[in-house]
Amino acid sequence: MNAIEVSGLRKVFGEVIAVDGLDFAVPQGKVVGLLGGNGAGKTTTLSMLLGLLLPTSGSLKVLGEDMLKHRYRVLGRMNFSSPYVDLPHRLTVKQNLQIYARLYGVKAIDARVDELAKELDIVGFLPRPYGQLSAGQKTRVTIAKALVNQPDVLLLDEPTASLDPDTADWVRSLLKAYQGRTGASILLASHNMTEVERLCDDVLVMRAGKIVERGAPQELIERFGRTTMEEVFLDIARNRRQAAQ
Repeated sequence: MNAIEVSGLRKVFGEVIAVDGLDFAVPQGKVVGLLGGNGAGKTTTLSMLLGLLLPTSGSLKVLGEDMLKHRYRVLGRMNFSSPYVDLPHRLTVKQNLQIYARLYGVKAIDARVDELAKELDIVGFLPRPYGQLSAGQKTRVTIAKALVNQPDVLLLDEPTASLDPDTADWVRSLLKAYQGRTGASILLASHNMTEVERLCDDVLVMRAGKIVERGAPQELIERFGRTTMEEVFLDIARNRRQAAQ
C-alpha cells in the first residue's frame, strides 16, 4: 500500500509553471527523497500535499484519502517540519509545543512535550521565547513540533538546515529511529546528499517542476557512474548525460 499517491499534479502561478505533471508514490513505511535545485518545485509539492496550496490540476492521496476532498480525515495523522516556517516568536517553546499538541488532538500533552524535550535535547529551551533561539535551536524545536502527534506520514523540508554537522547527524539518527520504530512514511526534501544516502529508500529528482530521474540512491550512483549522490545531483543539475548512455 502507498502512503502517498500523486498523479498528474500541476501547479501554475500566473505564467510560471511551478509543478508540471508529477506522478509518484511513497510506499508505506518507506523514506523517499525529493531532490532538486532551488525553484525546482519541491516546496510547492509539499505545500499541496499539506493542503496549503490547491493544485491547478491532478490528484493526490494520503493514507488512501483524496486530499482535495477529505484532507481533514488524515491531517491529524500527518505533520511536517521546515526551518523556513517559523513558530510564534513571543510564545515559549513549551507553549508552542502544547498548542500544536492540542491542535493535533494529542492526549497527555504535558507528558508528550516532556518526552519530546528530552528526546531532542531541548529541555533547557522550554521556558524561552521561540524568537530568542538560534537558527539551529529553532530547527530542533520545529522537528519536535513535527513529531508531537507521532505522525504516520511525515513531510520534511530541509530538516537539518542550520544545524552543525554533529547535531545534524544526531537528528538524522533520531528520524531514522522514529521511522524504524513507528513504520512512518517520510517524504524528505533535502539538499544534503549525505542525508539522502543515509535515510532514503528511493529518490525523486526534480528540475523545472518535473521529475527527471528516480531510483534508489545506490542505483542512481551506479547508473551515473559516480561514487556519491552529490556527484549524481551535480550531473543532473548541470544536465550532463548519464555515463551509461
